[in-house]
Amino acid sequence: MDKFATAPAGPLGRPRIRAAQYLRMSKEHQTYSIDNQKDAIRNYADIMGYDIVATYEDAGRSGLKLGGRPGLQRLLADVESGRADFETIVVYDVSRWGRFQNIDESASYEYRCHMAGVRIEFCAEQFLNDGSIGSDVLKAIKRSMAAEHSRMLSQKTFIGQARLIRLGFRQGGKPGLGLRRQIMDHSGRPKLILSEHEQKSVHTDRTILVPGPPEEVATVRWIFRQFVKTHMTELEMARLLNKRGVLTDLGRPWKRETVRGVLTNEKYVGANIWNRRSRKLKAKAVSNPPEQWVRVEGVFEPIVDRKLFDRAQAIHRKLYSHLSVSNEEMLAALKKVLAREGTLSTSIINAAPECPAASLYYQRFGGVLKAFELIGYQTARNWQFIASKEPLAMVRMQEIETLLATIGNAGGKAIYDKENDLLRINDEFTVAIEIARCSTSDYGYPFWSLNTQRQSLADIFTLIRMRPGDLVIRDYLIAPVPEIVGKSELRANNGAHLDTYLFPTLTPLARLAERASTENILWA
Repeated sequence: MDKFATAPAGPLGRPRIRAAQYLRMSKEHQTYSIDNQKDAIRNYADIMGYDIVATYEDAGRSGLKLGGRPGLQRLLADVESGRADFETIVVYDVSRWGRFQNIDESASYEYRCHMAGVRIEFCAEQFLNDGSIGSDVLKAIKRSMAAEHSRMLSQKTFIGQARLIRLGFRQGGKPGLGLRRQIMDHSGRPKLILSEHEQKSVHTDRTILVPGPPEEVATVRWIFRQFVKTHMTELEMARLLNKRGVLTDLGRPWKRETVRGVLTNEKYVGANIWNRRSRKLKAKAVSNPPEQWVRVEGVFEPIVDRKLFDRAQAIHRKLYSHLSVSNEEMLAALKKVLAREGTLSTSIINAAPECPAASLYYQRFGGVLKAFELIGYQTARNWQFIASKEPLAMVRMQEIETLLATIGNAGGKAIYDKENDLLRINDEFTVAIEIARCSTSDYGYPFWSLNTQRQSLADIFTLIRMRPGDLVIRDYLIAPVPEIVGKSELRANNGAHLDTYLFPTLTPLARLAERASTENILWA
């Protein structure tokens, strides 16, 4: 028997229709509150003769991406799996369905519902979503307007944040060793000092940096004086600090990167610098060129003398001058090594003191083999095969190295098992990381092949999916091995169940490895 046949009669004696409602609110206030959406949908359902039998909700969720919206993911999964016992979904308006920056993405999720026999209706829009030309045109315009709203809001937010930086206020981030965050009220009067995990609670309050505990300030000054005096490398400085029993501001041992973070950060001389990296509209974070930074001098109380800081920068640039060499100088250094060694490889490059690291050649030229080609050197091995594989292999290893460092900084333990090509995390679980280029089917649809060779050895399988051209990472599949057993490829849309394992970064893996302090836990 048809599941809708016994429904009570609606308007004009027609059977009432079983419907679901989808609700979403990000940080917008009264207009798009969940309660307001429910009221509007309830009134619409009464007029149309619908019974709302299911609710899917994403409260406090951005509409820019499917990821992070469990309500919409569950809705798509129920519809596509056949579990849905309704024939229509009522949404307040197009923007509540999503503010996707690519309007085709918004359309694709609606299309997936349509193909499963479930239609979408927007109760607050001035058009019927009936597939007519007029309806489709208006809907496309509404999708574009929803996307543009997010872009305009992002721009306004950026302008506001930049203004606060120029006024001398801090915009997020940890203060660092020797510094603390102080709250200032709306009239500029200082209030309390924030501890590590505290945040300001009053919207009009602002944050500045002030000198921290005297012992931390003394450590920062000692680092600068010792570096200027001895010209030690960052690694040597880290070893010396650890030998002295000094910890970082996070209570961890020092590493090369944490030493660099102190020696090169202008906040110690009172400067406020922002927008070195940015991540707009949920896109991947990027490093910005210096001309895009927002910089203001002398807004915080300095704890390091400017002359001492400038001397440290001059020494640092000299010690690490290879990081700023030109392409011509890098190729000249490569020629010298070739003349001396008679051959070239990544290990030979990394061992040569006059050469930058092999990874820098990849960043500058798109691969070591490309640099070899520019100096007229070819290896004896199959050139085309290596040339096609090398960029992907380099990207994969860079992602692995970044993940290892991130997990270590988060307090976890991660080891790369070269023999089995697996990551062992906290001695608790293993991760296989593969990479796949974007291929195209005979019908023009993109797909990514899965190498399942090591899946049986790992607990979690991660696939780095590249965009066409193999230069930019598209996203990451991070899934328990049982979820992808037997799969040989991924498509652009794999169904809500599998697409829930797609992420823009490897952060979920790092979070799995985090270790939390138990010092402040209160036992009952």
